[in-house]
Amino acid sequence: MSSTATTPLVEVTNLSVHFRNADATVHAVNGVDFTLNAGEVLGILGESGSGKSVTLKTLMRLLPEKKTTIGGGMRVAGHDVLSLDRAGLIAFRGRVASMIFQEPMLAFDPVFTIGQQIAETVIQHEGVSREVAMARALEMLERVQIPSAKRRLEAYPHEMSGGMRQRAMIALALACKPQLLLADEPTTALDATVQIQILLLLRQLQKEMGMAVIFVTHDVGAAVEVSDRIAVMYAGRFVETGDVRTVIRKPGHPYTQGLLAANVLPGTGIHAGKRGDRIEAIPGAPPNMVTLAPGCAFEPRCKWAEERCGTKVPEPLPSADGGAAHLVRCVRAVA
Repeated sequence: MSSTATTPLVEVTNLSVHFRNADATVHAVNGVDFTLNAGEVLGILGESGSGKSVTLKTLMRLLPEKKTTIGGGMRVAGHDVLSLDRAGLIAFRGRVASMIFQEPMLAFDPVFTIGQQIAETVIQHEGVSREVAMARALEMLERVQIPSAKRRLEAYPHEMSGGMRQRAMIALALACKPQLLLADEPTTALDATVQIQILLLLRQLQKEMGMAVIFVTHDVGAAVEVSDRIAVMYAGRFVETGDVRTVIRKPGHPYTQGLLAANVLPGTGIHAGKRGDRIEAIPGAPPNMVTLAPGCAFEPRCKWAEERCGTKVPEPLPSADGGAAHLVRCVRAVA
């Protein structure tokens, strides 16, 4: 690892993100804290609407400024992300931190070839000639294992399959060798076989390049496959964090337990499922992020809810099972 234990690559402190419109304010992220070292992979796991993608887009400053209020602090590789001006952001994106989006068809420009778009990024950040940049583009397409890579340089996004587009998106994101890669559900739109290929490719490239990665997903199996640590997110907060083995084998928060019970993955130790077993669903619905209750947001859906759960948001405290590195926001887990 290139960073030391005292100087994490990523430091996020009390991050909050609110979206304003004429009628209401949406409290999308509500006090998120975490650090990440170089070469480490953090998986953020949770239902749709929990604030996962918003957290990643905030780290890249991709949210509309006029309608967004961001509080707290974010530092990546020594850069104070919230204080960067336009020129600073252009230099930051792609070189220091880069992002893989859910749907590459929407992320790529449809009127330029894949090779042109990767080369443009290299020219922007490294100031090299177009010939050198195209050579880098070819190198990256080969590195992400795209067949006939030289021919694919001249392909437009719509001429490639979903799996090939996602590989090209990874090549684009890694073209300038960023220190931090943000992956926003990169396998959601792919079939199961291609999903596994992309996950294995991401993990291989992460190890080869020594990057830190924040991987967002609602798929427990995907999180386990690529992560060193897991943060479980609910209603804009991390309700449980810890190393992947501890969180999966000894989940402390009722929401984490519900997520794992709803994911039958035989042979993984996540849930000892058998064919024909009934999957246990989490009752109720996610909270309204406009009118969040004062207490634990999961309290209306929790079968172990107590009166005190509805009065105050629990602080993240060490779990009895996992020690100081396993933090849980639940009065029951730390009682």
